[in-house]
Amino acid sequence: MTFIRVNNLVACQLYLLLLRSGTSDQFWLPQYKHILSLRFPMLKKLDWYIIGKFLRTFFFTVLIFSMVSLIIDFSEKIERFIESDISKMEITFEYFPTFLLFILGLLWPMLTMIAVIFFTGRMASNSEIISILNAGVSFRRFLRPYMISAGFLSLLYVIGINYVIPLGNAHRTELERVYFNRNRDVGKTQNVHMFVAPNTKVFMTHFSKRDSTARNFRIEYFEENKLTSLTKARSAQYVPGDTAYWRLSNYEIRTFDEEDETLTLGGRQTLDTVLNLAPKDFVDYQEQQSSMSTPELLAHLRKQRERGSGNIRRYEVELARRSAEPFTLFILTLIGVAVAGRKTRGGMGVQLAIGIFIGALFVFLSRFASTISASADLPVYLGMWMPNLIFFAAAMYFVANAQR
Repeated sequence: MTFIRVNNLVACQLYLLLLRSGTSDQFWLPQYKHILSLRFPMLKKLDWYIIGKFLRTFFFTVLIFSMVSLIIDFSEKIERFIESDISKMEITFEYFPTFLLFILGLLWPMLTMIAVIFFTGRMASNSEIISILNAGVSFRRFLRPYMISAGFLSLLYVIGINYVIPLGNAHRTELERVYFNRNRDVGKTQNVHMFVAPNTKVFMTHFSKRDSTARNFRIEYFEENKLTSLTKARSAQYVPGDTAYWRLSNYEIRTFDEEDETLTLGGRQTLDTVLNLAPKDFVDYQEQQSSMSTPELLAHLRKQRERGSGNIRRYEVELARRSAEPFTLFILTLIGVAVAGRKTRGGMGVQLAIGIFIGALFVFLSRFASTISASADLPVYLGMWMPNLIFFAAAMYFVANAQR
């Protein structure tokens, strides 16, 4: 069996002619023999060749950036590791793996573009792209293996940002709170208004997270938008258990029936009542939205909307971000192919610099869009999809002017 390597103009043209004529079964790229044996009807050897280069280069880029990120983060936090009680096992097997998940989730689109520019630039410098296009392969057909690879990486990214990375973020932030004293709780504890059921509203002037007590506690019951009952208490204590409840002290109950009103005074007695309210509902960390999986995020949003909470915009922004960023991989892949597919005299340095700049610009615009969408009146999904719209327009320009 004869082995060939597609490196130069003549060999590539011969390979493509054999591929189109259907007589190329005698020629194999050795590193893809086990893959090509699957014989996917829609994928030719040229597709496997580009897909293999794409994925190998991408995961190599991920490895390099992971090592650099670990070194930088370790150098920044080495004093905290020494001063805290965190163990070596927790640093090695808990903190750093979850930190890597966080970094990869942040840089995944940029790493995709760097990988595309790197291996496509090498193909262009070896005249492989010119040979492929001169053999009659259209630029649109040439993009197909790129889009398939981008689709595979997008699928991994979707699974990651919706399920895996939030789990890692939750564990990492918990380690930081326990060992590095980073208490970023911004949950509201003063003058709290909250619906705990469709027709039940709770109000308190102050909630103490230390002992789970509330002052000036009030429960309002409504029917057809009319107040039917009002329960007031000087203080309320949360009692955990299998059936958790609130114990009200110095309470009074007022019931309203048309024009009649009934008053019940509890005096020094206590009243136990079950409410859909727990101390954890008053805890709201700054990065809590990134520590929730998408099902948890949807459940949290639904619960907060039912309660009439107004502090949910950053959760909506996080949900919109998770729906927008997987499509970015396709857009950046198009830009990378168009930029790196043209053979230049100066080599790959300029192309790689352009790729890093465009990838970094996307990361910046994405973070900027998150900040603006969370604080401004801009519609959440419009704000989070704005970087995609901008980069899609740029991709169309680069593709229209690409080498064909």
